[in-house]
This record gives sequence, structure tokens and C-alpha cells, in this order.
Amino acid sequence: MIGRLPLDEQLATVTSVLSRNEVLLEVLERSASLALPGWYVTAGCLFQTVWNVVTDRPPTSGIKDYDVFYFDGSDLSWEAEDAVIAAGAEAFAGLPAEVEIRNEARVHLWYEQKFGVACAPYASTEAAIDSFAATTCCLGVRLEPGGRWRVYAPHGLSDVFNLVVRPNPVLAPREVYESKTARWRLHWPELTVLEWPAGTAARGRSSY
Repeated sequence: MIGRLPLDEQLATVTSVLSRNEVLLEVLERSASLALPGWYVTAGCLFQTVWNVVTDRPPTSGIKDYDVFYFDGSDLSWEAEDAVIAAGAEAFAGLPAEVEIRNEARVHLWYEQKFGVACAPYASTEAAIDSFAATTCCLGVRLEPGGRWRVYAPHGLSDVFNLVVRPNPVLAPREVYESKTARWRLHWPELTVLEWPAGTAARGRSSY
């Protein structure tokens, strides 16, 4: 099983598996051309591509959108982020998928108004990825100069390959985890979804 391989072999395998999603490759290449600070393509489009390949589905099956995170604390205005979103819309034009770009440095400015809970400022894009509701979601990749893949996987890759969804009750509310996993199970019934730990209160922010 891939999930039992040494980590270096898992890294080589995950880049090979993700490369089977041609839309994802285009998103990575076009994101790299934007030269955004601290950027990653992250979340569902990554682990769901792996799930699709492992379960013999088309690589893009069930993927709702492609998330691009970046971190620019030099200008926290909405106008600055909107300019990046507009540049992204032009860069990603023609792709058969929705691509969402967000500056993780300014999430705390709007999060409480939208979700009803306060969000402390993130220190980096990696810190934002760390806050996803499931450890399986905590995955980011980008292309470095020269085409080298950079993979951020704070909880490793074994659960991703083994189709295990594990809660991450550090900040995200339980209801977000349960809503997402219920939706995922409809498309990938092979998943093993672990329950939210009993007695764990929702603290802080929800994944978005």
C-alpha cells in the first residue's frame, strides 16, 4: 500500500498521482506565472485527485474548485486582493474549472463578519492550511523555479492514500467537519471517516 511507503517514496508518488489531473497541472503552472508570495494550490483539488486515482475514477471527478492561497501582508486592502483576483481570472481563463484566489494575510479582517467567530491573523499560508477541519485537507503544493514541486503536508500523506479522513479540532467547528465529510462520502463511499472527538468544543475559525 502506498500509505505504508517511506515518506520520500510517498512524496514521489503523490506528485506522480497529482500530475494525472491535467486541470490541476494547468492551475499550478498558471499560478506560478502570477508569482504570488507564499502561494500554494491547496485543499480538495489535491486530496480528491488522489482519492480519484486510488479508486479508479477520472482524476477530476467530484472536484468542485481549485483553491489558490497566497500571503501578502504588505497591503491588506480589499483593493489589493481584488487586483490579484482579477489577474487570476485572466490567467485562468479557459480552464474547465473554477479557481478561487485568497490572500491569507487578510482573512482575519472579514472572517468574523462572515462566519460569526473571531479569526486571529495568520502568520503564513502554511498556518492557514494548518487550520482546515480535517488533517487530510492540510495539504498544499506549488511549482518552484525550475519546475520542482514543493509539497506542504504537516500531517503526512498516509491518510490521503489510505482514504482516511481524520478530524483536526484545533480551530474549526465540528459542524464544518461533519458537513464536508457527509458530502465527500456521497461521492467517495470508500472513505473511512473518523468521528469528531467527544467533548471537543468548537474553537476559533471554520474552514472555507
